[in-house]
Amino acid sequence: MRPVLTTRDIDTPELMDDPHADTRALARTYGRFGFVNALVSRPGTLYRRDIRPRALRSRRLRILDVGAGGGDLCRLLAWRLRHDGLDAEITALDADERAIRWASAHDRGAGIRYRRALTTELVAAGETYDVVLSNHVLHHLGDAELRTVLRDSVQLAAPDGLVSHHDIARSRMAHVLFDAATWPISRTLLADSFIREDGLISIRRSYTVSELAAIAPTDWIVRGGVPARLELRWEGDRARS
Repeated sequence: MRPVLTTRDIDTPELMDDPHADTRALARTYGRFGFVNALVSRPGTLYRRDIRPRALRSRRLRILDVGAGGGDLCRLLAWRLRHDGLDAEITALDADERAIRWASAHDRGAGIRYRRALTTELVAAGETYDVVLSNHVLHHLGDAELRTVLRDSVQLAAPDGLVSHHDIARSRMAHVLFDAATWPISRTLLADSFIREDGLISIRRSYTVSELAAIAPTDWIVRGGVPARLELRWEGDRARS
């Protein structure tokens, strides 16, 4: 049966969000995020367009990854910055203790700071960052939760900082392409993980560009991209000047 994609399927939770999820399958899911995100999220573009230019202007860039999961994006950014001779303090934030525990155990010398907390706790502590970002987090949130994360993100950003939240865009094509691309490797590379099933659920839970634009405050920019990507972006005054 073809899934209904006209509205968000917020009533279907992802398997990895189940607090009683199989530990082995969850660990394997975290371990495969890097491979999947490298193909779907194009983190190299984020690095070249937003991270590296700011690192060149900063003595030590402070980066916050909200909902970091297995920490693959943080590690990639750390390695790219180190390769380019640039310095940064990167914090991987996640509310799920299982994710923080797995990510910190698989840091592999990246030197990431792993922290189990909510964005509201960092705001209360007066933390600020040059770059606040996330990848594949927005679809986990309801509209009210999204508004809270956006408000917190701006408060956590330095006056000339950047906030860039990336996610999948809900569409029939995105669902068909992910289904077709993951089916051949579902019994090999993705076996014993939640990647395939959760990926299809996440597309059904995701926002469209117009839905995000209707929720985001006016000083945010909503962008669509290929293949089936979303970016919700905010930049401080000095960064825009």
